[in-house]
This record gives sequence, C-alpha cells and structure tokens, in this order.
Amino acid sequence: MDEVGPADGSNKCRTNMTQEQCTHRNNVQSSEKPHVYKVGIYGWRKRCLYFFVLLLMILILVNLALTIWILKVMNFTIDGMGNLRITEKGLKLEGPSEFLKPLYAKEIQSKPGRPLFLQSSRNVSVNVVDGNNQLLTQLVTGSSGFKARGKMFEVKSTSGKLLFSADEQEVVVGAERLRVMGAEGAVFSKSVETPHVRAEPFKELRLESPTRSLLMEAPKGIQILAEAGDIQAICRNELRLESKDGEISLDARRIRLMRLPEGKASSSSSSSGTRQTVYEVCVCANGRLFLSQAGTGSTCQISNNVCL
Repeated sequence: MDEVGPADGSNKCRTNMTQEQCTHRNNVQSSEKPHVYKVGIYGWRKRCLYFFVLLLMILILVNLALTIWILKVMNFTIDGMGNLRITEKGLKLEGPSEFLKPLYAKEIQSKPGRPLFLQSSRNVSVNVVDGNNQLLTQLVTGSSGFKARGKMFEVKSTSGKLLFSADEQEVVVGAERLRVMGAEGAVFSKSVETPHVRAEPFKELRLESPTRSLLMEAPKGIQILAEAGDIQAICRNELRLESKDGEISLDARRIRLMRLPEGKASSSSSSSGTRQTVYEVCVCANGRLFLSQAGTGSTCQISNNVCL
C-alpha cells in the first residue's frame, strides 16, 4: 500500500518507498528551522536616519524662532510693517524713512500740524515731465545752491497777492517796497523805468554812475524834491539841464553859482583907483556864464572876452 503523509501539506511518500524510508525523511524535514526574511532599516543606516531627522527638527525650530524674531523686530502687523502702514488713502509712513531708489508718488504730505522734512547727502530734485518724458519743470536743491528751471517762476503771499514773478520777457516785483541791503546798492546795466524813486526815512538817496554818464528822461517832466535836506548834482565834465519846449525854474531863497570865470574889461573902460566888489552875471551866446564888474550900466559887452 501507498503511504500518505500528514495533512498539513508535507511531502508525500512515493508508493515505491518503504515505511521506514518515509518516516526517516519526515524526521529530517521537521528538524530543519524555517528561513525568516527581515524587512526594515537596521544598523548604521537606522542611526543615520535618526540623526538627519533630529537635525531637520532643529533646523525647523531655528527657522521658526528666526521668523518670529524678524516679525517682532520689523513690527509686522495686519496693516503693514514697521513705520509703514497701508490705509485706504495709500501708504502712511511714521517717523524717518530712507529711500534708496527713485520714489514715484501722486501726492506726498505730512501729518496735520507737522512739517515735511526732506534730507539728502547730495541734492533733492523734483522734476515734472510730459507724456514723452520731456522735462518741463525742474527744482534742484544741492550743495552748489538752489536752481529752478521752467517757463515762469512766481512767489505769492498767503492772500494770493503776487510778490515776485519772472519769465523770459520781464521780472515783476509786486511788493509795496523793494529793499536792497547791499553796501554797493543796486546795479543796472541797462535802463531803469520807474514812476518813483524814494529813499527810506532819514536816509539819503544817491544816484551814481562811476564811469559813464547818468541820464534821467521823462516825457512830461522830472521833479527832484528834498523836503528835509539838500540836493547835490556833481559831475566830472558837464551838467546839462535842458528843456526843449518849456522853461527851467530854480525856486530858492538863495542861488549860488560858485567859481564862475571873471570877465576882464579893456584898459580904457576899466576904472582905476577903487577895488571892485560888486559884479553882475552875464551870459554868452553859447550859454556860458561869467562875472563882470558892475557899473552904472551893463558891462557884459565890455567884458565878454570869456565868450571867445
């Protein structure tokens, strides 16, 4: 008869084998232990994995701590960061702010009641350009001075009154008084047109031309008035008072003509013996004035050698 092995799936004995051989084979197979395959990471690989996981956790904690520190230092909030606040009207800066690049803004204003302060180590430039990026108006404040470039420059008071205006055609001073504080006064290379020239109270008015002539001209007349002082007209060569259609009036209690030449009468007509102390003023045909010894009649024709 054929022998059948155990029901657990062990090897069956062939029909040709004896019972002793089959029993011996089963005993040998049962004595052998089954082979187990291990699944996972063991040894130095496991230790390296734990080390990298620990290092990663430390880096995450350090990064989280730095992030919280930066948020705290930069004062990050829902409305903005630091001195910068985002509002409905735009950006709001509280305290000093520094811009390393150009700033483009539609409007810059300070807090109500607080001044607006702009500071730069070199210069501050304000430019206005058109659609083609062409410069229209420029305002530059730097170490060399203050420069303005444009078609017109105006200065107005708080009430809107024009105080100063300048363009290519003219310069207008709209103030009630123009004060020149320089020791040399005001220098004009061309003509000056004004309806009134007046000095300050208790100050003298001086019009001077050191190297050229001084010409005062008016279509209707020139009035020189000194209510509490003297009037002096000094020149190097000639002083000319000319009236084409009218007259020249000298209205004063005393009129003095200093250093007029004295005419010499001929020897036949001159009187001898007494010293002459009374003279008369004579006028030549060319307008020159001279003195002549007074007599019972006019002696201008006798002593007209000055006119020659």
